[in-house]
Amino acid sequence: MTLTVEPTTATTGSGAVLPLVALPQTELLTINEKTIPLITDSLSEGVHVKPLRLDLEAGCWVVLATFSPGATVPLHYHTGVAEVYTMSGSWHYLEYPDQPQTAGSYMYEPAGSVHTFVCPETNTEDTTLFIRVEGANINFTEDGQFHSILDTTMIRHLVTQLAQARGLGAINYLTGGAAGFTASKP
Repeated sequence: MTLTVEPTTATTGSGAVLPLVALPQTELLTINEKTIPLITDSLSEGVHVKPLRLDLEAGCWVVLATFSPGATVPLHYHTGVAEVYTMSGSWHYLEYPDQPQTAGSYMYEPAGSVHTFVCPETNTEDTTLFIRVEGANINFTEDGQFHSILDTTMIRHLVTQLAQARGLGAINYLTGGAAGFTASKP
């Protein structure tokens, strides 16, 4: 069997031929967070989000999260990598009180990390984080019992339900790929 590949005829704006493997991108996938309403108390009291990208197929979610002073996220286990950039305010993990994260801090968490998020009540401003997570947070109660799963599907559900209930209209954010058949259903 011989595989024949047709050369690409797509070009860049300057006329250069694109490599064969280039995606047929016709526009930038960009969004301005200022156009997304802050969905208050969306994950719990004092935890507010703006979804930037919810990719159900890849199981990746990217949000801007704002935490009021005293807000917490329960003990949780990450099934995948998490990256957190602190834009304003401060926070720490209950398990690592001597390692506060402040504006400008970037933190990488490998899959399997377990911790409890705490935004100190003594904060004088909200804490805003840029968060990118692959996979899910498996949440537990204070006594270590399973509580819930927070993943891309749950965030999409919460965003849709809360936006509708609060009259915010459809929330615009980026999504992932498009699973489907390449030609037709078998």
